[in-house]
Amino acid sequence: MTVSADTTAQEGGFEPEGPGREALDVLYRFVAALELAPTVAVHSIDRNGIVRYWNHTCADVFGISAAEAVGKPLTSLASHLDREADFLSTLDTVWRTGRSAPPRDWHIRRLDGAERWLYSTHFPVLRDGVPQQLFCMEVDISKRKVDEAELLAAGANFRQLFQRSTDAIVLIEGNRIMDANPAALALFRCAGKQDIAGKTLLDFSPEVQATGETSTVADAAVTARAFIDGNYRYEWEFALADGTHFWAEVLLTSVTLDHEFLSYAVLRDISPRKAAEHALAMAARVFENSRDAILIIDRQYRVIAVNQAFTALTGIEAGDVMGEQVPGLHSGTHEPLFYQQIWDVVAVHDHWEGEVCCVRRDGEERPVWVAVTAIRDSAEQVSNYMAIMTDITERKRAEEQTRHLAEHDFLTDLPNRVLFLDRLHQALVSARRQHSKVAVMFLDLDRFKGINDSFGHHVGDAVLKEVATRLTGCVRGVDTVSRQGGDEFVVILADIGGVDQAAHVASSVMHAVAQPVRSNGHTISLSVSIGIALCPDDGLDVDTLLRHADVAMYHAKQNGRNAFSFFNADMNAHVIERVQIENELRHALSNHEFFLEYQPEINIASGRTTGVEALLRWRHPQRGLLMPHQFIAVAEECGLMVPIGEWVLCQACSKARAWRDEGSPVVVAVNLSGAQFLHGGLVHSVDEALRQSGLAPAFLDLEITESVIMRGDEAGMATVAALRARGVQLTIDDFGTGYSSLSFLRRYPLTKLKIDRSFVDEIAEPAPRADGAASASLIPAIIAVARSLQLRVTAEGVETAEQLQFLARHGCDDYQGYYASMASADPDLKPRA
Repeated sequence: MTVSADTTAQEGGFEPEGPGREALDVLYRFVAALELAPTVAVHSIDRNGIVRYWNHTCADVFGISAAEAVGKPLTSLASHLDREADFLSTLDTVWRTGRSAPPRDWHIRRLDGAERWLYSTHFPVLRDGVPQQLFCMEVDISKRKVDEAELLAAGANFRQLFQRSTDAIVLIEGNRIMDANPAALALFRCAGKQDIAGKTLLDFSPEVQATGETSTVADAAVTARAFIDGNYRYEWEFALADGTHFWAEVLLTSVTLDHEFLSYAVLRDISPRKAAEHALAMAARVFENSRDAILIIDRQYRVIAVNQAFTALTGIEAGDVMGEQVPGLHSGTHEPLFYQQIWDVVAVHDHWEGEVCCVRRDGEERPVWVAVTAIRDSAEQVSNYMAIMTDITERKRAEEQTRHLAEHDFLTDLPNRVLFLDRLHQALVSARRQHSKVAVMFLDLDRFKGINDSFGHHVGDAVLKEVATRLTGCVRGVDTVSRQGGDEFVVILADIGGVDQAAHVASSVMHAVAQPVRSNGHTISLSVSIGIALCPDDGLDVDTLLRHADVAMYHAKQNGRNAFSFFNADMNAHVIERVQIENELRHALSNHEFFLEYQPEINIASGRTTGVEALLRWRHPQRGLLMPHQFIAVAEECGLMVPIGEWVLCQACSKARAWRDEGSPVVVAVNLSGAQFLHGGLVHSVDEALRQSGLAPAFLDLEITESVIMRGDEAGMATVAALRARGVQLTIDDFGTGYSSLSFLRRYPLTKLKIDRSFVDEIAEPAPRADGAASASLIPAIIAVARSLQLRVTAEGVETAEQLQFLARHGCDDYQGYYASMASADPDLKPRA
């Protein structure tokens, strides 16, 4: 048995805590009861007849202290006079049969020559049906023997002795009580003889005795036995009128008094002894059946008893430790001084408990919780020690599992944010001590949301687990890979040489992530954006490093994704500005800082204005006029594009209705962001804007970018169908910049498409594309696609007559741009020449 340093001492007495508390309580109370019992002498012997236990009352009865008795043969401590052979035979019968011997009187002579009469009960303590120790409970009845002798010898003085006897005596004629002495009246709680005379002992008895036999049948048996033998001693349970019960030892004797045949019963209350017997029996059952290992130790630290659980826990048989000192059980895992410290604590506080590493006989180690308690006698002297050992292997395993779950991500089993922060703190402390560097890499998978939306979350989860495995394979054992949530990961590179090493790891991570992932029949390509911050260059504390790594990652995404970027001050300034814009955007609507400008759309053939495009502007109180490219991306990222878009929709519809009322019916075009199109309330927002303004649906044109319409999910198609069913026009904006297919576009009930201005810009001086083709040469192809779909075509960004002539020559329907008109809050809707 060995012990760890995780210990606690309870001050001021015994306060059981932790495993084995119930068994500890029961045994403690029992052993304490035996020490304090004033009338019951209790001792135990082993199979060799050696005394193993000797309570305080034994010292009074036998005139021998516990220190002198324990370890000596019982037969050397007292003589049973001429019945020594009978006494040894009684003990032998108990050992052989495993059954208690009937209680009886023994006449003994002590070592100091004094003689005593003892009423003794011998019973075994069994394990697996085999006696392990033999306990004896004895009551000194010497005074009662004197009383009985006086009664029998007194003759004419019987009445005087009857009245003076300290034992309860009742005179019985037939079965009815004729007389009772004062001790009997007190025992049965009777105010006077009238309360007991004429009654029987059965009137003071319960219906059933503890043996299970009815009191009536049992009484008939003992009465017959007394009549035949002259007297008979037995134990009897009595029940009084107030509901209390007590046990009495009864000596029933047939006598002749005044020439009359009578019987008398001498009764002595033995309730304390019966309670002690019950406690001893219960403690023995608890001792043997406890799942915790229990050792009883004497004052010399020798083991005097162990239970079966001890053998199960340690693999050591009881016979191998009985009589051995506790230090002999040490397995050597701890230094001897450690065990001495335990006994020192017990000596001061009467208790010690802590976690112990128990090494079984077969060499297996198990964590065990041990509680050692000192047992004191009535003189407050330590008589024994008790140790309870509880196997906590499963509890430790459960604690470890709970701790692991609390510190690791449930999906990837990587360290979660809690464990990550602890390890980063440790890495920074180590770096400061060793003057080394630490890198923090913030990783975000590019466009991961599209994987969940397209293939389902189960595929997304499989991708995250695969990425976690790949990231772990890219770093060393001293590094940490953590999942922060969603598709965000953070890596700690501890004790690195510098920027080059961090860049090498980032390159390895990007290459590993870029390998296709196969899941559920799908092959998925990935890329990752990485931001890197170094300690001490970019920060000295956890919060600063994480914030700067996040800034660098955001910069990598802004620069096209699939890249890594190191933090610098310019990035931080950019992010700070973005945060400021986000905060200011949240108040721009309520402060009426937005307004709309309108750019006309001109029919090329007639020169008439057929529509206007509503363009959002922000009149910032400090920055001045801001164009959409300066704030739209931020609005989309922070979730403000939907309320801003709804405001644009209402304003544009109201303006178009006003123009119609003035005699200039034109279609107003409103750009929809991706967030607005995917929002489930778009159709309702359109209905409200049309209702409030009174504008006919045909005069509203909603422009959707090619990349948004290409998503092609069922919800998007349902939204398009619902809007067209209301008569609202739908246009594909920035056509040519995406990857639309003719068959795909046929599925949507569109109205027209807009040629992106990047194609129009190159009409005058065609610039070769990456594939060798001129951008302007694609315009006729785009117009041909539109014609095949029966869509009108509008060209954006027309600034020269040459561009307009080119578009007219190839059959473009409408145009817009600075050549016709600048955008303004109140555009000129008159026809152009």
